[in-house]
Order: sequence, then C-alpha cells, then structure tokens
Amino acid sequence: MAGTIMRVGLCARRLAQVGLKAAGVTLSWSTSLKSTAQGLNRTNFHGRTVNLRGGVGVAAGSVMAAVEAGRLTRSASTSDLSAPRSGSWVGLASTLATTAGGCAGLVDDLDAGAHDGDLPAKGLKGHLTALARGRVTTGALKIAVIGSGALVSGVLLARHRSAGTDRCHLAASAVDAASSAVVIASWANLLNLLDLRPGRALKTAFIVSAPLLTTPGHDGEPTRLLAAGTLAVSLTALPEDLQESTMLGDTGANAVGALLGTALACHPSRVVRAGAALGGVGLILASEKVSFSRVIADTPVLAALDGLGRRP
Repeated sequence: MAGTIMRVGLCARRLAQVGLKAAGVTLSWSTSLKSTAQGLNRTNFHGRTVNLRGGVGVAAGSVMAAVEAGRLTRSASTSDLSAPRSGSWVGLASTLATTAGGCAGLVDDLDAGAHDGDLPAKGLKGHLTALARGRVTTGALKIAVIGSGALVSGVLLARHRSAGTDRCHLAASAVDAASSAVVIASWANLLNLLDLRPGRALKTAFIVSAPLLTTPGHDGEPTRLLAAGTLAVSLTALPEDLQESTMLGDTGANAVGALLGTALACHPSRVVRAGAALGGVGLILASEKVSFSRVIADTPVLAALDGLGRRP
C-alpha cells in the first residue's frame, strides 16, 4: 500500500512539473510580447484587433512541455532497471514535432498570405493544387515542414516502442512509424482548422488531453506527461483567447496540435493510436466539404460548449 501511494505521488509530481513549466513559459512569452509585438496584430472574424503573441506563447509552452516530458521520461527509464532506456526518443520526437509545428505556423502567420497570389489557397486541397501548378504557398511549405517533422517523430516513437524487445520486425516498425506520423501531422492540422473562433482549438485540446492523464502503466507515462503539458498550455492561454485579446494563429494551433498528437501517438494502446489517426484524417477530409462552424452552430450541445466563456 505504501509503495502504491509513493508511486501515485511521484506520478502526480511529475505531471505537475511538466504542467507548471509549460504554463509558466506560455504565460511569460505571451506577456513579454505584450508591449513589443504590435506587428503581430491581426483582425479577427468579429473585426476586433487581436495579437498573435498568444500563439507564440502557446508554441513556446508546447516546446517546453515536450522537452520536460522527454527529460522526465528519460530519468524514469534510467532509474527503473526493468524499463527500456528509451526516454530520449520520446523527448526528441515530441520536441521535434512541436518545434516544426510552431516554426512552420509562424512563417505562415508572418507571411499573412502574401505568397498565395491573387487567389488565396484554402485548405489542404487548395495548397496542394497551387503546388501542382508550380505556386509554392506558405501553406504548402507548412505541410512539408510539419509532415517531415511528424515522419521523423514517428520513426523515433517506433524506435521507443521497439526498445527492450528481442526482435525488430522492419515491416511492423515501418507501419508503426507511419501511423504515428499520421497521428501527429493530422492533429497538428486539425487544431489549426478548429481555430476559427476564440477558444475553440484550446477547448478541443483540453477535452482530448484530459482523459489521457489516466493512461495506465509505465508505458503510459510519456502520454500522461505530454497530456499534462497540453492541458496546462491550453488552460493558460484560454482566458485571453476567449476575451479576444490574443489569438493562436497557425503558430500556436499547429504547435499545441502537434504536442497533443504526439501524446496520442505515444499511447501504449494500438486501438487508441489507430482511432486517433482515423479520427484526425477523417475530420480533415470532412473539413474540405463541411463547415465545422456550421455543424457546431446546428448542434445545441456543441454550440453551448463552443460559446462557453466567450466574449459577447
């Protein structure tokens, strides 16, 4: 009994460590840019002036969460002789994915469609169509950067899962890496697609990451730690996002989406990983034909949740 209580206490302390550091970095970056980031002002759908400093803060906090989760996972695997010493793969994967998402999103935000030409490209299909016609948009660049980061991260996570096993089946590892990459890339993009109204993307990150805190077992620790970081970043940025003082932009939405995607891709259950991949890809494809905002507005429960806490 005493041993169980100690393990639970240690787990809670690790989750709090990641959460506090991620929240602190998110808040400090957003606050420090308050008086110097006038160039990041944008006009939102209400016609109000908002600032992208919130997205920069979220990206910085997401990267911190990834780094800290990797550090704690590595230290846990080092202290537990029965566990595979592969925590460094998790840290590298999550840091690479969130950094790629944040940097690619920042380039897109700063460009503000200047390279889209006379007909701005919209959605995955629009950017790929423009690329096929020889026009490289920042959206296409973002697809390449986030996709590459997700692919490398997927390989690292597959390596993490195969550590400690006697055999390494190349085909199985390739499928594992590819499916993990799909999860990370699709959720990074999905959170960006949801960032059409204040608080929507951050609420989604909160709702999806909260149950991940209960992921069982030693193998579930990377997921728990990354989920704690996602939760902390989302809650820290949510008040200003809802009040339309700041906005995530591609910078914040892609970064926190990649962090959440990595948490899902780390999950020890293949069923959860497969569900995350199918759900992420399915919703992205659906967005090409269906308006998320319209579906939410037409569904009372979703509309109430979507508008909760939002500035009138």
